[in-house]
Amino acid sequence: MDRIYFSRPYLAGMEYTNINASLATTSWHGDGDFTQRATQWLLERTQARGALLTTSCTHALELAAILLRLGPGDEVIVPSFTFSATATAIASRGATPVFVDIEPRTMNLDPACVEAAVTERTKAIFVVHYAGVACDLDAVQSIADKHGLAIVEDNAHGIGAYLRGQHLGTFGTFGTQSWHDTKNVTSGEGGALLVNDLQYLERAEIVREKGTNRAVFLRGQVDKYTWVDEGSSYLPSDLLAALLLAQFQRFEEIQDRRQYVWQAYAEGLPQWADDQGVELMHVPADRDQPAHMFYVMMPSHADQGGLIGHLREQEIIATFHYQPLDSAPAGVRLGRTPEPCTVTADRASRLVRLPLHAGMSKADTTRVLEAVSSYRTQA
Repeated sequence: MDRIYFSRPYLAGMEYTNINASLATTSWHGDGDFTQRATQWLLERTQARGALLTTSCTHALELAAILLRLGPGDEVIVPSFTFSATATAIASRGATPVFVDIEPRTMNLDPACVEAAVTERTKAIFVVHYAGVACDLDAVQSIADKHGLAIVEDNAHGIGAYLRGQHLGTFGTFGTQSWHDTKNVTSGEGGALLVNDLQYLERAEIVREKGTNRAVFLRGQVDKYTWVDEGSSYLPSDLLAALLLAQFQRFEEIQDRRQYVWQAYAEGLPQWADDQGVELMHVPADRDQPAHMFYVMMPSHADQGGLIGHLREQEIIATFHYQPLDSAPAGVRLGRTPEPCTVTADRASRLVRLPLHAGMSKADTTRVLEAVSSYRTQA
């Protein structure tokens, strides 16, 4: 019996062509032709005002933190239920991540908890669109406007995701994207910073290029470039951009294949879920999800392990997800938690993500559905 993996990168067909074309040039470094083409695709897809490819979503988050001039004494509100990168980007600047709880249905930060966590030291809110489903941006924006805070959208899951027709990552001051090989489109490792306030774009280019004004030089606006600001090496090579563009060029095909699996789960599991006391992933009516993941919320922690083990016995790999950052060793040491994140702790102990990737066949999908539906929760 072939194993069905939780996630696998998908070869869309143009990867070797693009990489060979890039290898045939003398511009393997960043900001070559493939970097420009991939960036243009991203701008057109998201309608962001500016976009910069980065070597990871983590680096995009770090860029945002530098551009907001976060530092010691500053606080930034983040959900406890997220990947460590969301918090490390803040902590690496000497600022304090302030962990707040999430809404149980969308798994996104709870605006009421955000409001309660604001202090005179708060400088920004880093929101996460979990599973590519938009958080309550209206409520978060209202809080941000009231207190004069910036919003950074961690949209690592959300390429191709929308809220009322607007692409996620384009609401806040900045948005970040991920091209890790677990994401819908991938360059193995990689990311992007979406810049929605153009006053930050020139400095973002400088910070991304080791603190130099090289981008201005490449546009012919100065005859030499030099060190002008702090920064790091956040620019990916053109080889990685060639791989990424190949995925962009087949984006609709990739999304169609992923949406088939997502819809099959959404249509095939409700009866089992009702019978077994399981909650299925929830998508509010005004939000378009990108088929990044499909999760089920088991009735107990024992059932979380029970379902994962039950599927593994049938060579199907499912998995849990984030563990609460507020109680993680680094979270305790580097962060602050105004109120216990009880929803995060509970939901993290019960969530199971099902296999979902563009390489899954209809037969694979049917097999997962049958295996999941044969699991019986513990009394």
